[in-house]
Formats: sequence, C-alpha cells, structure tokens
Amino acid sequence: MATSPRDTYLSGLVNAHALEEQAVSLLSRQVERLESYPEMSQQIRMHIEESRRQATRLEEILQSLGTSHSALKDMATSFMGNMAALAHAPMQDEVIKNTLANFAFEHYEIASYRSLLTMAELAGDQSGPKLLRESLNEEIRMAKWIENHLDATTRKYVQLTAAGEKAGV
Repeated sequence: MATSPRDTYLSGLVNAHALEEQAVSLLSRQVERLESYPEMSQQIRMHIEESRRQATRLEEILQSLGTSHSALKDMATSFMGNMAALAHAPMQDEVIKNTLANFAFEHYEIASYRSLLTMAELAGDQSGPKLLRESLNEEIRMAKWIENHLDATTRKYVQLTAAGEKAGV
C-alpha cells in the first residue's frame, strides 16, 4: 500500500505532537524534584513552556493541512513520559540519570524536527517549515544547555553525595 508524501508528513506531525506532550509530562515530573539544582530547574521550566508552544505550532500546521493531532496518541505518550520520570525518582542518582535521558531525548527531538522539515519539503508544505525551524532551534538550544552543564551537574551531584546530602534531586 503506497502512502503519499503528504500522508507521511501528517503522520510525522501527529507523532511529533505526541512527543511534545511526552516532553511536557516528563519534564514536569522532573522539575518538581530539583530543589538542589535551581539553574537546571529554571531551564527545565523554560523548556516546558517551549514544549507547550511547540505542540501549539504543530497543531497550527496540522490545522492548516486540514487535520488535527491524535488525543489517544498524546495520552499514551504522556503516560509513558510520566512512567519514565517515575522510574528514576527512587534512584539515588536521579538527577544524573534524568540529565543523560534528557540529553538523549533532546537529540531525538532534534532529529524528528529535521526529518519533518524534509517531509514538509517533499509534501509541498510552504508554511509549516518556518514553525518547525522555530521548534528545532529551541531543541538545539536546550540540548546545548544540557551539554554545557553536564560537567557542572555531575560535579555538584558528587559534592552533595560526598557531603551526605540528598544529591539525587
């Protein structure tokens, strides 16, 4: 069964919307537990708002193409995001595990937006790429922030652990 470039693009947009819903769930769970890491907490709060705007941009693109996102897919991926965040919560090194997972997740989103830009071109969408590039740039910024702060986060975690403080969060 052949699928048109437009159909493939629409499916990619729906999947990306669900991914942003998952990001909001995942990061919202994490930020509740970062009292020892105020700079990270601030960045994550900012990125939660960016992720919400990214979901809205995807909704705009979908509407302009005459369709909408999948509430069922959004709910399922949001649930998975909550479960992933909860899986690290009991771990002593929760902040390290979450930081590594967030770095990987940001790169997954970067790849997704780059792929969507190619799909948009192949589907002939002239208006969507501007919004997709905005989201891509936000994901690149967040991935770079995590990369630039990985050393400091690890050092703080080790120092808090050595001092006998609750270092995981």
